[in-house]
Amino acid sequence: MGCESCGGCKSGCGGCGQELVMTEAELALLRRLGETPFLPVAAAFDRKRPVYLEEWERPREECAPAILGLEGKGLIRLDYGIPLENFSYAAYRDYPLWGSMALTGRGQDILEQIEIQGIGE
Repeated sequence: MGCESCGGCKSGCGGCGQELVMTEAELALLRRLGETPFLPVAAAFDRKRPVYLEEWERPREECAPAILGLEGKGLIRLDYGIPLENFSYAAYRDYPLWGSMALTGRGQDILEQIEIQGIGE
């Protein structure tokens, strides 16, 4: 994917081979997905504020931007059509859409690079 596809890397996507910009919340969620390949996600019908209510050590208001940021950078995939099997979505009962999120191939590659090379500020 070149700059003609991503608007000149203004979104921090790294699609041009340049650096990838992530928030601390995005990095924390990316690492969590490295530990557990599939995590639950829920949302209202508009899907504008996805939620992850499990073991999130960051402020709750950082959750939706982190999920959407990682999805926008192509690092995770959200699928409201595939809820986790044998997972109790009881904590998510206020949300009509239940699903799962997982790393994409690109997300796995980026996580590997972070583990090997570290990250810069």
